[in-house]
Amino acid sequence: MLTGIHFLLTYKCDSECDHCFLYCGPHVEGTFTAGQIRDILNEGKKLGTVERVYFEGGEPFLFYPLMLEGIRTAAKMGFETGAVTNAYWATSAEDAELWLVPFRDLDVADLSLSDDAFHHGEDEDTPPKSALAAAWKLDIPVDTICIEGPSDETGAANEPDKGAPVVGGGAMFRGRAVEKLTEGLPTRPWDELVECPHEDLENPGRIHVDSYGNVHLCQGLSMGNAWETPFSKLIEKHDAGSHPICGPLIRGGPAELAREYGVEHKDGYVDECHFCYLTRLALIDRFPEYLGPRQVYGLE
Repeated sequence: MLTGIHFLLTYKCDSECDHCFLYCGPHVEGTFTAGQIRDILNEGKKLGTVERVYFEGGEPFLFYPLMLEGIRTAAKMGFETGAVTNAYWATSAEDAELWLVPFRDLDVADLSLSDDAFHHGEDEDTPPKSALAAAWKLDIPVDTICIEGPSDETGAANEPDKGAPVVGGGAMFRGRAVEKLTEGLPTRPWDELVECPHEDLENPGRIHVDSYGNVHLCQGLSMGNAWETPFSKLIEKHDAGSHPICGPLIRGGPAELAREYGVEHKDGYVDECHFCYLTRLALIDRFPEYLGPRQVYGLE
């Protein structure tokens, strides 16, 4: 039962973080139109199950007027709203208030701030801390997302400031993280990686939609294109078992995906995501309808 729609408002970002699922960066172009956002929201309303709408990226605040219009439209339709940002814009708590007053006025239910070394280095005084102070002052629900770099042991998330909830943990090996963060890490035998431990591919609770129309079950794994088939129809007709990528993943994880399509592989991988991502990358030209956009695989 789909309860959440997450707009990947853009793949453009002011940063190029090593852990980024999506290979986002300053050079990337493109975003939604206001009409396209409206269309997805109207389609989501038809389903009768969607409760929450988030705006993410890339960095959604780079397209601030469009993001606000999307939040405003979603709120008018009765959806709870939220946004995820690295808070590059919060140069001080006072200035951050200017950016966040509309969030208060639109009754935004969640502002998630990425505050970790990937986004802001080792600085103690980071922009998210200014945004956090402004959000508290404006009584906007806020939390921080703290992603730790990979290690041989699972580390705890950074301690929160002033009781702010923290979401996070280790980096996941998709996108740029595969290129930048896997070297030297211990691996597991490929034939033990027989499930998808993170996504419910059969009955997704939330979906990401990008400005190319891709409806992502997982970053770079699409059920179809919303500009070609109405979003509500894609959700209603989704049959993971017959999907050329989801089917093998459900039956036996990335090991089965590689086995079924004869994809050459190494003896071991860091985890399921690492193996799955590289197997999908090898299949991208064979299944362009379901594996894309190429941006997410670092190809364009």
